[in-house]
Amino acid sequence: MKRREFLASASAGFGLPLATQASAATGAMREGKSGSGFEQGHILPKDYKKEPFKRLVILGESHVEGGPWLHQTEDRYADVVVRLINSCQKEPIEYYNKGIGANAISPRSPGYAQSRKPSALERYRKDVIDLRPDLFILAYGLNDMRAAMPLTDFRDDMATIISNVQKACSPVTVLTTVYYMTGWRSYPPYDKGSVELTLRYNDCIRGLAAEFRCILADIWRAEDQADWLIGYDGVHANKVGQLVIANRVFEAIAQHSSCLTNWTFQQERGTQWTERTTESRSQSGDPFRKTW
Repeated sequence: MKRREFLASASAGFGLPLATQASAATGAMREGKSGSGFEQGHILPKDYKKEPFKRLVILGESHVEGGPWLHQTEDRYADVVVRLINSCQKEPIEYYNKGIGANAISPRSPGYAQSRKPSALERYRKDVIDLRPDLFILAYGLNDMRAAMPLTDFRDDMATIISNVQKACSPVTVLTTVYYMTGWRSYPPYDKGSVELTLRYNDCIRGLAAEFRCILADIWRAEDQADWLIGYDGVHANKVGQLVIANRVFEAIAQHSSCLTNWTFQQERGTQWTERTTESRSQSGDPFRKTW
């Protein structure tokens, strides 16, 4: 088996039990009755938000902050996510980008001494809780994985941030898996990572999503180890990679937030097409019903 085929199969199968737990934690089981339109045993996504989002805070490192590897700031995946959300809501969301390049999760990270500060654990109260978001994206793991931070320490620090933010302001919380990269032996002390260690970190993040009932945006699987989505520096996604990441994050949010469809349903309610099709469905004994 070729190396890429091996890594792809390993990524797809790694940590399946926790991924299954995450689905169970964020879904609702419906009975699969004959003719009901539901797959037997399928776990439907939990709807975390029925009213429009008002304020988004994303906490992360250089992938969030952006940098010279992108032609313009607006190419950052977080900015793309905001544009997608705003295209679905009548009122735009407030957006706070709290990315710091070369940032660490906490002082316990081996790369902390050479990182830009403060770390996530040192700044989340000011950068997140004080802003009172109703949508919170936490995007950490890459730098800590590259510096070989013990997984138990990383997990504890992430859990502290998630737990305290949820207690303080109860936002819809999104966790992202670790980004794909190619420059594994560059930029010490961030030269100790590997695909295998990334898979362990991602399994940890899936477990946190399950435990704290967060939405999981699996950007690792979205990038699918496609080298051409990574820029010349071997670390950051290029413009196309940013779009891939953004669409996976938006997809995950939309699957768990019916609020993003409110405006669409309002706009479509009085159209001739809607009137004709709903009348036809009603006459067929299959009327439109709001199930969310």
